[in-house]
Amino acid sequence: RLLSLFQFPFGRRLPCDIYWHGVSFHDNDIFSGQVNKFPGMTEMVRKITLSRAVRTMQDLFPLEYNFYPRSWILPEEFPLFVDEVRMMKDSDPSWKPTFIVKPDGGCQGDGIYLIKDPSDIRLTGSIQSRPAVVQEYICKPLLVDKLKFDIRLYVLLKSLEPLEIYIAKDGLSRFCTEPYQEPTLKNLHQVFMHLTNYSLNIHSGNFIHSDNVNTGSKRTFSSILCRLSSRGADVKKLWSDIISLVIKTIIALTPELKVYYQADIPAGKPGPTCFQILGFDILLMKNLKPMLLEVNANPSMRIEHEQELSPGVFENVPSPVDEEVKVAVIRDTLRLVDPQKNKR
Repeated sequence: RLLSLFQFPFGRRLPCDIYWHGVSFHDNDIFSGQVNKFPGMTEMVRKITLSRAVRTMQDLFPLEYNFYPRSWILPEEFPLFVDEVRMMKDSDPSWKPTFIVKPDGGCQGDGIYLIKDPSDIRLTGSIQSRPAVVQEYICKPLLVDKLKFDIRLYVLLKSLEPLEIYIAKDGLSRFCTEPYQEPTLKNLHQVFMHLTNYSLNIHSGNFIHSDNVNTGSKRTFSSILCRLSSRGADVKKLWSDIISLVIKTIIALTPELKVYYQADIPAGKPGPTCFQILGFDILLMKNLKPMLLEVNANPSMRIEHEQELSPGVFENVPSPVDEEVKVAVIRDTLRLVDPQKNKR
């Protein structure tokens, strides 16, 4: 059965079954149907808010929430950060940590940098003007072809009450474009080695656009799983750990999401229902333990990439890898929220 889709770029006054918003729930006044955004989600997955929510759960259930790196919120926890690092170094002189600083409102790798010590001038000079999260950097990531990579998984939060979550079977693996080395003072600034952000690495001369889902700087996650499986890795356990990470992260966010939801859509009054596709960014450690990097409320659904024809001249080229993964995500989301389903 075909689903009829019409685009109304300037909004529409008549009721629709599904409203697909660009950025947030508050893009329009909506009184019925289903909206592809939850109120408060954009705020809840900002780096500081997400850290706070996950750390609250880490305090309560440390063994269940050990998939998020140790983190501090700046500027308010800067003295705590300094004290805790000093204490840990005193108790273990062989500990030589690296920290990654992520500005709260940053996206696409904007403003992220690595430091070796809390006294780093870049950190002490900027924390008052730019709130951020500082995290212990994961120094032993799983490498493929000697490169560090992360996984973008697409998660559909279909409903808050009851809590209903779907995880897409395939995702994207986004690769660094320089062979990985453990961080040292000499290579800390090499973003193409340490940061997996697609929007940074696309500007590297080593970025490989590929027509094949198994090669290049952006691949399907399933192609990585096949490779790991052929090496004898326990891929079932890895998937189970990833599913657990996703569920527990959303559980950490739900109390505040419900407060936002009830404020905008009071119980008992007619109003829209919500669903949302989230982008989970996950890093695999050498021992195949998944670690949560961040959650994106507005993951890109573009299925083409920009290619530089000559300096400053770009064209959009189809990306088979993006198409393979994202078309399935949108298709299955529409099937799951199908407004006609209950009528049939």
